[in-house]
Amino acid sequence: MNRFRAEAASQGLPSEEVEEWIRVARPAAYLAEGGDGPLAARIGGDPLLPHGVPRPSDPFVAGIDLAALPPGATDLPLPADGHLLLFAGTDMYGIGGQVSDAVLYVPAGTPTTRSPLEHGRREPYRPRELRTLWRQPSAQMPESFALDRWGGFPEDEQFELADELGDAWAQVGGHRPAWSLQIGGHPVSPQNDPVHYARGPVDAGPSARAGTDHGKSPDDWALLASWRCGEDVTELDSGVAHWVVRRQDAAARRFDLVHRYVEMA
Repeated sequence: MNRFRAEAASQGLPSEEVEEWIRVARPAAYLAEGGDGPLAARIGGDPLLPHGVPRPSDPFVAGIDLAALPPGATDLPLPADGHLLLFAGTDMYGIGGQVSDAVLYVPAGTPTTRSPLEHGRREPYRPRELRTLWRQPSAQMPESFALDRWGGFPEDEQFELADELGDAWAQVGGHRPAWSLQIGGHPVSPQNDPVHYARGPVDAGPSARAGTDHGKSPDDWALLASWRCGEDVTELDSGVAHWVVRRQDAAARRFDLVHRYVEMA
């Protein structure tokens, strides 16, 4: 954060907006292939489903071991252990909304069995293990920051300032491996912010935030996870799937209320 402050100051960016950029950043965990750490997640292959659970309607993407996430890796009210199973199909490109079986929480100790899923001609995604995990603050996309900061219809100069803040943030971000899964934080979207899409049109400018705990209302939407499809989905150019949840629903383990969005660059 101090490196960002110094970089922003060297560019003459307003300190008030620099501090706001920092305030709304959220912790995130990033998972990638390689490494010799604990198995944090598996991508592709067949899911391990509890006995008697209805087969999800979309292909299996990943199973995340929540116990492998370090404390404070995200600010989501997730269970401390068990597995989150993510599901998404690419035929839903450009369509987003609530999907009752897009995420399944499997508590620790639940008996499971390997369950091949049939989805037409779609083969299971390529199986691989994610053992590289790191934590890093996740900033909003500049456009999302501008819309939340100034609400309504920000001026061109405000969008430009948000872009400059994003550039300064990127300058000091350091090298990161090419991640496959992101847990928590803010989304990186090639098109539209899925969190904004889920919550609908809201004037989240300063007047709308007055009297609130910095927007952390019981109806607060947050990114649960993002998956970079990569070579697994050749029909999408730089495809990304996002799962978005209300914080109160995550705390209540109501993952049947998750919204999912699939998009490409």
